[in-house]
Amino acid sequence: MPNMSMVKTPIPEQEPNVRNKNFDEVALGYTEEMAINEAGRCLNCKNRPCVTGCPVNIPIPEFIAHVAKGEFEAAYEVLTTATSLPAVCGRVCPQETQCESKCVRGIKGEPVAIGRLERFVADWHMQHSVKKPEKKESNGHRVAIIGAGPASLTCAGDLAAKGYSVTIFEALHTAGGVLMYGIPQFRLPKEIVQKEIQGLRDRGVTINTDMVIGKVLTIDELFEMGFEAVFIGSGAGLPNFMGIPGEGLVGTYSANEFLTRVNLMKAYRPEYDTPIVRPKNVAVIGGGNVAMDAARTAKRLGAENVYIVYRRSEEEMPARNEEIHHAKEEGVIFRLLCNPVEIHGDENGKVCSLECVEMELGEPDASGRRRPVEKQGSNFKLDVDCAIIAIGNRPNPLIYSNTHGLEANKKGCILVDEETMATTRPGVFAAGDAVSGAATVILAMGGGKKAAASIDAYIQNKGC
Repeated sequence: MPNMSMVKTPIPEQEPNVRNKNFDEVALGYTEEMAINEAGRCLNCKNRPCVTGCPVNIPIPEFIAHVAKGEFEAAYEVLTTATSLPAVCGRVCPQETQCESKCVRGIKGEPVAIGRLERFVADWHMQHSVKKPEKKESNGHRVAIIGAGPASLTCAGDLAAKGYSVTIFEALHTAGGVLMYGIPQFRLPKEIVQKEIQGLRDRGVTINTDMVIGKVLTIDELFEMGFEAVFIGSGAGLPNFMGIPGEGLVGTYSANEFLTRVNLMKAYRPEYDTPIVRPKNVAVIGGGNVAMDAARTAKRLGAENVYIVYRRSEEEMPARNEEIHHAKEEGVIFRLLCNPVEIHGDENGKVCSLECVEMELGEPDASGRRRPVEKQGSNFKLDVDCAIIAIGNRPNPLIYSNTHGLEANKKGCILVDEETMATTRPGVFAAGDAVSGAATVILAMGGGKKAAASIDAYIQNKGC
């Protein structure tokens, strides 16, 4: 009999006042019994509306049907027909606005917990399976991939499944892109990411780190080396700043820098002497998921007061509801309808306060959100010793500025045909944040998947 409960099976979590002092994962995951119980809520709809909400078109009813029967490895096999990173997707995808938003069960109650089930299946496989992924017989063709983030890893996985010899060139010393340097350990354990990446290596994907394409090698040189197509998935790692006084003071970080120092340089581990301010009072400027990540990370580093400073109201915040909820539970203080105008420093050039002005919402702007309007004479100061700017990122111009025939728009995003992900340079394809600007992991994966299909068609039609 189907489980007709109107609510999702709850997922165990650490207590807020415990987890805000450690970097262990917040959600503890389903047990087998919980997963089977939740899977029983799926109606296995014939028209499969949930699949239409998934950027990588995971066969959701099929994998959930296996979970309901306790066939967890079979469920994993279904998942991996569509995604190379199920453990990642199950943790960081905004399911509430994608697959779960289309779920029929959500009409009169809560949708099926698709993300939680995906995470469970991937974790179960990692814990119980000893079988390595199958390496396909080579088809004799070579593809170069720039960057090792979610778009690139997805493209690599799909091409490897077709027998292509795939080489990834990653600028940093560790593969994973934003999954490694951006998303905190308590949301996405790095061990999970590396296990997913090892799965790609087992399937024959070669990953070269410390390779800055545009400096060490150019795209022209990659073609000269015998690669028949190139995929660019270099992300959007160049942070935006506000242009206000004080952004050069000691204790001011972009969210990218702050999270990278914590994640890749392991500032959260006491045995590492990471060069980073150990703040007591922190202001994080922004209202997206990255802002929530930075604020919750600062709290775990020992900050006594952490403020989210956002110029609109909570209703306009782009962050996931779950991230906002968790931040509040963990003691992050929200200062909404406030806009920074200056970061003040002490006599030693260190941050000592953030000056803000109060805002009120006016008419909607081009984004559809109500435009914030400054209240004259409403200036006030927050006493802080650290300011973290989390107002978005843009692609680094290094690659397209050093590649003949590769065009980008005014924001630095590489121009592509949205159907094929082909750039203006023949044989070069791109997807992810390098094309869209900063967006979600799953959208980057969707672009990488589409690009892999186009690269296959390009090489086969070209008769290389």
